[in-house]
Amino acid sequence: MSNLTANDLKTKGISAIEAALADRPEAIVSVRGKDRFVVMDIAQYHYLRECELEAALAETRADISAGRFVKESAAAHVKRAKQSAA
Repeated sequence: MSNLTANDLKTKGISAIEAALADRPEAIVSVRGKDRFVVMDIAQYHYLRECELEAALAETRADISAGRFVKESAAAHVKRAKQSAA
C-alpha cells in the first residue's frame, strides 16, 4: 500500500493522491508519522462496500437458517428494543 504524508497533501493536493493510487487501489495518509487515514479510488470503495453488504446478507441468511430471529409486530419490536436499551 502506498503512503502519503499530510504534508504531501498540503503541498501537492489531489495530484499526490493520484500519484499514490496510480499503481495501487489504496494509500495510507500519515499525520506526524502515524498512519491516520486511507484514501482509495471510488471504484475500490464501491467494491469494498458491496463486499460488506454481501457479508451482511450471508450472515442474515445464516441466522434465518439457524432460527436466530424473532417474528413479532412492529409495536412488540419497539417495546422490546426500548427494554433492551434501558
